[in-house]
Amino acid sequence: MSSGGAGAPRRLYRSRLDRKMGGVCGGIAEYFGIDPVIVRLLWVAVTIVSMGAGILLYIIALLVVPSNPHQAGPQPVA
Repeated sequence: MSSGGAGAPRRLYRSRLDRKMGGVCGGIAEYFGIDPVIVRLLWVAVTIVSMGAGILLYIIALLVVPSNPHQAGPQPVA
C-alpha cells in the first residue's frame, strides 16, 4: 500500500513552501484547504483579542507540529 492514498489519514504539518515565519499558518491552511492569508488574519485577531496568547500558541505549534517531509524547502539564492 502506498501512503497518501484516498483512505490515508491527513496529518497537520508546518509548510515548507508557504511560510512567512515558521510555516504554522501555511500548514494549517494546507490542512483545511483554505487561503493562508485568512489563517494569518485570524491568528492576528486571536492574538489581539487574547492580549498576546496567540504568540504563545504559535510558539507551541512551532515546537510541536513537524515540518512537512513531503515538501522541498525553498532553494537558497547563490
